[in-house]
Amino acid sequence: MSMPAVMRLELRRLFVRPLAWVLAALTLAELAWRFVLLLGAFLANEVKLAALPGGPGYTDLVALPTLSNMLTGSGALPFGLAELALLVVPLLTMSTLAGERGNGTLPLLSSTGLTPAQIVLGKYLAVLAWLLLWLLLTLAMPLSLAHATHPDWGKLAAATLGLALALATLAAIGVACSAFASHPAVAAALSLAVGLALWMVNLGAALAGVDNGVVNWLAMSSHLEDLLRGLVSSADLLWFVLVTAVALALAMRRLAVERERG
Repeated sequence: MSMPAVMRLELRRLFVRPLAWVLAALTLAELAWRFVLLLGAFLANEVKLAALPGGPGYTDLVALPTLSNMLTGSGALPFGLAELALLVVPLLTMSTLAGERGNGTLPLLSSTGLTPAQIVLGKYLAVLAWLLLWLLLTLAMPLSLAHATHPDWGKLAAATLGLALALATLAAIGVACSAFASHPAVAAALSLAVGLALWMVNLGAALAGVDNGVVNWLAMSSHLEDLLRGLVSSADLLWFVLVTAVALALAMRRLAVERERG
């Protein structure tokens, strides 16, 4: 057995279990409703916006806000994909390793000669593939009107990169939490707590009147917001890569220690 085999097995489980289909249906329906609301507001103000020199267009008011609430504020609109991911990813990753442990099949995987790295990466890549497909289906909504509008392809590319990196990071955190948890529900709760903490750590500091560069650097939202605005910097990319690598390394270490203890 190899890492690609673990990935295929996990993907098959994701597409067979009702949970993944229910999550996809509910979230895509919610995102479609958000897109329609944003598009309706854009069309209602199109004449006023056209009179503004250098004013915001379809990309800034419809395409990018479909992906996240960060550019529009909460208001009465439903959540964007970035906010939904904080809940969706823990539900997808909770059974990756904790479920195997609970079913007693984790030692069986190890007995096939797979290393902890192969097990963790196989599970992680399967979840990541599902999440990237989810992202592509969401992007298909604003891109369906690309022929009738003038999208800013640079901003869309930067936002897509940012969302892909955020999903990859949340998936790595979810797999790591599943590696340490004894039950899938515990893994989901732990992953949700870590994701929310990384998302809101700078907001709590701001409410407390603390303007700290370290706190802002720790927050996922500050790095993602720059990418959603079309600003791509090596510091932001490095943050996502670093957190993802640390989370996966912790998951691998946990499985290695568990194997050593028998």
